[in-house]
Amino acid sequence: MSVRAMRWVALAALGLAQAWSPSLSAQEIGDKLVVVTSFPKDLTNVFKEAFEKKYPGMTVEMLKKKTTAGVKYIQETASNNTSDIFWASAPDAFEVLKGDGLLAKYEVKATGIPDKVGVFPINDPDGYYKGFAASGYGFMWNTRYLKAKKLPEPAEWEDLAKPVYFGHVGMSAPSRSGTTHLTVETVLQGLGWEDGWALWKRIGGNLKTVTERSFGVPSGVNSGDFGIGIVIDFFGFSSKASGYPVEFRYPSTTTLVPANIAIVANAPHPEAAAAFIEFVLSPEGQRLLLDPKIRRLPVRPEIYAEAPDLPNPFEGDIGASVAFDVKKSKARYNLVNSLFDVMITYRLDDLQAATKALQDAEAALAAKPNEEAAKLVARGWELVAALPIDEAKSLDPEFAGVFKKKRKKATDKVTGRQAEVEQEWDDFVRANYAEAKALAEQALAMVR
Repeated sequence: MSVRAMRWVALAALGLAQAWSPSLSAQEIGDKLVVVTSFPKDLTNVFKEAFEKKYPGMTVEMLKKKTTAGVKYIQETASNNTSDIFWASAPDAFEVLKGDGLLAKYEVKATGIPDKVGVFPINDPDGYYKGFAASGYGFMWNTRYLKAKKLPEPAEWEDLAKPVYFGHVGMSAPSRSGTTHLTVETVLQGLGWEDGWALWKRIGGNLKTVTERSFGVPSGVNSGDFGIGIVIDFFGFSSKASGYPVEFRYPSTTTLVPANIAIVANAPHPEAAAAFIEFVLSPEGQRLLLDPKIRRLPVRPEIYAEAPDLPNPFEGDIGASVAFDVKKSKARYNLVNSLFDVMITYRLDDLQAATKALQDAEAALAAKPNEEAAKLVARGWELVAALPIDEAKSLDPEFAGVFKKKRKKATDKVTGRQAEVEQEWDDFVRANYAEAKALAEQALAMVR
């Protein structure tokens, strides 16, 4: 056994809390660190360069993976782990790894960080992962686009469901983005299962596109490919700081949760991993979050004095109303992703067609009221909103456990019980969308 391996065993026996101290030199923490992260290069390169400069001779390797892919990678390589750090936004992803015994406990030495941001604990109460930045969820818009199209600025999620925004909204899918999953789940928790999904379908019907990656949403807004994007806050802040004509807003139904960092169990470079976490949480590391390419909300309150243009979540500037339940989100994580894909991502054309037909019928009814036609339109919206399962079913561990594989595109195949359930769901929504469209067309014919 190597000297480093023997030291790891000793550290594990004492608890990783003793793995690092501020007095350790670059030579003592080692010369390599492997980080599995979902964050873009604009963020990771800044921290990589600063950490390598602080510890000369250190090489930081950033393995870029989507959140769900990063979780799967750590799970699949656990028997011969080569990763030191997992670094991502979604707290439920950390809960999955924690539940699998794939994170190491670590007691942070940094002081001056509050226990909570809003109502949410900054650090895992059990000590397995740490919050390094706060994140809220909302939408950004291109001011020039909205002016050119004569569109109003949206203020609430419900605004994005209005007919005026048809074809002007973009978002990613929760199966493709951990931050989008948090956004979708936040609305489900804030409005309730049925009303939350009804709103997501209304918004879904207005979508121009579902992007392949979460980064595709701010890119589409910045370029004017579409006017409004559903995003995590720092996408809006960083785009504006980089000079794009954009604004960002938190709707009232939002949450504020920490983006997190953790040491992977049996990390090959535990001293370097601990040093990196301490660096990220230090005043020096927290100031890096103010970089125009990053613009994330620090967990150190004193840093906000250096960024008066950022909202300060420690002074109530955000007003997040949803107390996010990370355990509920974890329990149905893959199920929610599959349900969104079946109902919205891979039935987008059908949903758009039904939505546009219903919106056109409503516009005609506004000019020429007709009670019978109005009933048909109301029934059409009910069909669009209808769900194949209730919330209790979503939280049934046996049923939720069926959903193990995600589809990157509609043609990807899933097998077994997951395939059967998804096919049942698809048959359900396809029929409902088609009937809703037919009812809308019937109503429209009655008032012409």
